[in-house]
Amino acid sequence: MNKKSDKFKELAENRVRKALKLLKLIGNLANKTHYEYSTQEANKIISVLRSEIKNIETRFKSKNSTDDNDFKL
Repeated sequence: MNKKSDKFKELAENRVRKALKLLKLIGNLANKTHYEYSTQEANKIISVLRSEIKNIETRFKSKNSTDDNDFKL
């Protein structure tokens, strides 16, 4: 294997692991015993996460692209 491939695998494993952990923490926000939120707020979170997953799929399918989004409720 080459260095670029090794670096990709190393970074991908670490970043996906971190992303999954953060997604689980976001999921914890759905606990209505601890938090109060509107359906609109929950839908906004779900929508932005789905949108970013679609962006990631597009970026992997294209040759190169960058996109930086910020999120606020």
